[in-house]
Amino acid sequence: MSFLSEALQDKDNKKAYALTKKIAAESAESDEYYCHFEEFAGMLTAKSSYVRTRGFILCCAQAQWDKRGKLTRVLSSMLVLLHDEKPTVVRQRLGALHEVLQHRPGLHDAIKAEVESMNIAKYQDSMASLIQKDRNELLKQIG
Repeated sequence: MSFLSEALQDKDNKKAYALTKKIAAESAESDEYYCHFEEFAGMLTAKSSYVRTRGFILCCAQAQWDKRGKLTRVLSSMLVLLHDEKPTVVRQRLGALHEVLQHRPGLHDAIKAEVESMNIAKYQDSMASLIQKDRNELLKQIG
């Protein structure tokens, strides 16, 4: 495991999430972190839903730099994570997908199908309405 992977999976969730946000922001401007895509994708199967979310966010953040189709290869593993029991991580993952939709139109149909299949009724009303709003925003972006 590289230093970067270790830092992103740190037990201190605040510190690890701050690093995730930093990398995602820098990835909007540069392909500096694209070489770490496999590490980010490896996080999608972590025990911790927070680590899985960080991996999800960082994979999405590489969408504009992904000329090799790495995102396409892990998309089905990513989309399964939209069905998590924790509504907060589901919302973060839905938010991260906007980046993919913007830069990878070829993935719209797969994302749309999975987002439409989400069972929002399993969440408490307060969170269900927020997830529904996030879902609608994604579907609107797809058109």
